[in-house]
Amino acid sequence: MNRMSRRSFVSTAATGVAALAAMGTVNSAEGQLVYTKSDWKVGEFNQLAKNPAQVKQVYDVTRIAEGSFRNDIKNSLNGLHFGFGIPEEQIKIVAAQHGPANMLNYDDFIWNKYQIGAWLKVTDPSTGQPAVKNPFYPSKAGKALHYSSESPDSPESLYQDTSIQALQHRGVKLLACHTATEEQARALIPHNSLTQQPEEIVKEMLAHTLPEVLVVAAMVAAIALLQTDGHYTYMTV
Repeated sequence: MNRMSRRSFVSTAATGVAALAAMGTVNSAEGQLVYTKSDWKVGEFNQLAKNPAQVKQVYDVTRIAEGSFRNDIKNSLNGLHFGFGIPEEQIKIVAAQHGPANMLNYDDFIWNKYQIGAWLKVTDPSTGQPAVKNPFYPSKAGKALHYSSESPDSPESLYQDTSIQALQHRGVKLLACHTATEEQARALIPHNSLTQQPEEIVKEMLAHTLPEVLVVAAMVAAIALLQTDGHYTYMTV
C-alpha cells in the first residue's frame, strides 16, 4: 500500500476536474455525462467531509484485484481501535471506488444482467466461474451478521470479516462515481451487443446500488475535497 502526498494528489485531481469541465454540457442524445450540483446528494457528501471523527481515511480504489482493498480497510479499523485505543465512533473510513472498482457498488441484479464477472474477469470463488453476482458484498455470517465469536483474533468474528456488508456495518462509507458509471454503461453496449441507450443503463445501475452507497459527481473531485475540506488521509491500494 502506497502513500501519496496531499499536495501531489490534489494537483493531479485538479487536472482531472479541469478536463471534465472543459468537456462542457452534453446534449440529450449523449446523456448526462457530467453531474451538476443539483443532480446529486451534495449535502450528504458535505456531511461526510465534515465528519468530526478523530481519524479519517479515504481509500482510493480503482482496481478490483479480488477485493484485496477490503483487507487493508479491515486492518486499519482493527489497528486503530485495538492497537491504538481509538474509539470506533472516532474512526471514519471512506472507500472511494471508481474505475473498474466502481462496479463493486452495484448489486447482484446488475452483475447478472450485464455479466460483469465475464466483462471484468472476476471469478466467483464459490463456482470458479465468471461472477454473475457481486461476490464481495455478502457476509458469510448472513444478512443478520451473526458471528460465533467476539474475539478480534477469531476468523469467525466481525473483526476478521472483510465483506463489504461487514465493513459497512462497522461504519465504512462506500462512494460510487457517476462519471465512471456513465463511461461503463457506454463500454457495456458494444461489449454485450446491447441496443439500449447509455442513459437507460445508467439509470438502471443507479437504481441498483448497494445499500447506503453515495453516488458522487466525479470521484477524483470528491477525493480532493475529502482531503482539503475534510482533512481525510489519502490512501491508495
